[in-house]
Amino acid sequence: MADSINKFLQIHHRDNVLVALQDMPRGTPIQFRGHSFSLKTDVTSKHKFTLATVNAGHEIFMYGVLVGKATENIEMGSAITVTNVHHATEDFKLGERKTEWRKPDVSNFSDKIFMGYHRNDGSVGTANYWIVVPLVFCENRNIEVLKEALTGKLGFKKAKSYETEVENLINLYHAGKSVEEILQVDLQSGIEEAASKKVFKNIDGIKFLSHDMGCGGTRTDSDALCGLIAGYVTHPNVAGATILSLGCQHAQADILVSEIRKRDPAFNKPLTVLEQQKIGTESKLLQAALKETFAGLMEANKLERQPAPLSKLCIGMECGGSDGFSGISANPALGYVSDILVSLGGSVILAEFPELCGVEQELSDRCVDDDTALKFIGLMRTYNARAVEDGSGFHANPSPGNIKDGLITDGIKSAGAAKKGGTSPVTDVLDYPQKVTKSGLNLLCTPGSDVESTTAEVGSGANVVLFTTGLGTPTGNPVAPVIKISTNTNVYKRMPDIIDINCGTVVEGVETIPQAGERILDFVIEVASGNIQPKAVLLGQDDFIPWKRGVSL
Repeated sequence: MADSINKFLQIHHRDNVLVALQDMPRGTPIQFRGHSFSLKTDVTSKHKFTLATVNAGHEIFMYGVLVGKATENIEMGSAITVTNVHHATEDFKLGERKTEWRKPDVSNFSDKIFMGYHRNDGSVGTANYWIVVPLVFCENRNIEVLKEALTGKLGFKKAKSYETEVENLINLYHAGKSVEEILQVDLQSGIEEAASKKVFKNIDGIKFLSHDMGCGGTRTDSDALCGLIAGYVTHPNVAGATILSLGCQHAQADILVSEIRKRDPAFNKPLTVLEQQKIGTESKLLQAALKETFAGLMEANKLERQPAPLSKLCIGMECGGSDGFSGISANPALGYVSDILVSLGGSVILAEFPELCGVEQELSDRCVDDDTALKFIGLMRTYNARAVEDGSGFHANPSPGNIKDGLITDGIKSAGAAKKGGTSPVTDVLDYPQKVTKSGLNLLCTPGSDVESTTAEVGSGANVVLFTTGLGTPTGNPVAPVIKISTNTNVYKRMPDIIDINCGTVVEGVETIPQAGERILDFVIEVASGNIQPKAVLLGQDDFIPWKRGVSL
């Protein structure tokens, strides 16, 4: 509940802290539900202050759950900080099933469709890409050679280049300009290279998924890498793949093929696997890769977009660079999108397990059966225990940027992050890099690190990713469109080149969460149909980082 002039907000009636919606100086009078006091400290926008005195050792509640404990006496009307509060959450166990939920009104979307690429396994892509992937880091150079040879000539190179700016710097250097003069020059050339015409009109691009894994690490990690790559090969947004293998590495081609068959027993997309140690020279390898890839593109280009119901959407819910408004604007808006899509028979992925710390009981109770709940509980306990063994733990998840903007404990961050999953029952719990096979809300075990988590969500089948940010981040993905949604208007205005949608309107009282959610879903439909390209796609932000199962938060 916000006050009449939107200075602060109580998220849940159980909470004993209020969220500042704007900078509030010391002495600001506060009147709320029978409480009347003046702020004892300055409170920066997005941060929280106490609604009553909290003594040392006593609990701090936000979103209706325990998010921390006071390390010292905190006067009523004082900001909570990393010095007077530390992370704390309630324990969790197998409880009763609580799967009853209130479905949203879906009348505005029940008859809507998107135009997608229909695959033989029944899935529908929101794009049509060819991927080129190494099984081991030893092949990264050959991947780069193929990228240089193919992207420009086939018309897939992004238009914007900074070569003109570099040329300007060289000219200034030759003209004898000083360091100080060069640093003051405006390099905006106003000229962009014209993108060459695409050879294959129905192909959205060739994507090159380099990485630093495949050998030298644990067999668990190399097997998981094969599973992740198999997830991309069988992904609905992927038409086919060229795989480069050295030959002697842990991540063997037969493991990859086995993982592909697990995900799609009737797999029949064009797939080329080339092993350098069998073929011999680099020239022979690259010539074979070029010919096989070109032939595959010719086949993939025959597919055209056709109508598909929204139930064929699988949306990954992600966040990065979160702030104190994430849990009250953009994340709940995504939760509303989640509930609409689940009601329509679609699939949703909620990941980032370190950012579900503190809401385990609610999520496990929402699981459709005891086995699913126990799997979630087991993954959460095991993951945190491994982090603790390494001298860390889920409590260490918030970054300096998160803390600066109001997320001072992992409990606060997690309770807000979980809002992306809406209120529907949890139909399945997946361990990385398993594939989504059930409609409804799926929980996927990944790190909280946004690029690793986005990489994993797409590998599990997300054909669109909705990504909230309060601080701003350019994260994208090679094959799935990543739609960036700001939690506040300031970052939307400051970083318009990377953010697609503004949910600061919710904080400002201009828009309700359902209204924002419906606006987001309308945008998703346009993106899924190829009518709009999100900023991350336009920038060519092709982030791909497989998760090394050693601890990453």
